Amino acid sequence: MPDLPTLISLTEDEIDFNQVVGSITLPTTGAVVVFTGTVRAETTRTNRQTFHLEYEAYQAMALTKMRQIAEEIREKWPAVIGISITHRTGRLYPGTPTVSIACSAAHRDTGVFEAARYGIDRLKQIVTIWKKEVGPDGEEWIEGEYHPQPGE
Repeated sequence: MPDLPTLISLTEDEIDFNQVVGSITLPTTGAVVVFTGTVRAETTRTNRQTFHLEYEAYQAMALTKMRQIAEEIREKWPAVIGISITHRTGRLYPGTPTVSIACSAAHRDTGVFEAARYGIDRLKQIVTIWKKEVGPDGEEWIEGEYHPQPGE
């Protein structure tokens, strides 16, 4: 439905969560779920410290894939009213939000939690955003697990 709010963005600016929630809230909205990922100072899984992360993206391709995710969410959860997908680029320090996936619906029990979870999982799968970790041991580009196939 073209009249439902869908906001997709890559930005070097801070994510304004009040603006995110406001932009996907309609008079019929009774639930908004917001997921945000942040820069960790320590990664216990790999026992590494992080001074900062540097994110880069090929904007046209990333935005196209982010729109695809919004369309997939609408297909799977038709009760979702609004969708906002935002990812930061540039240099980000520990504690800084890097990504926001927000979904709104009339009620909390209409799949809005699942839709937001799907949004971040799918973003990690198909959106090409490059991440470089910088820490005391140097810097390293972190590879995602997804590798696009021809035509994707």
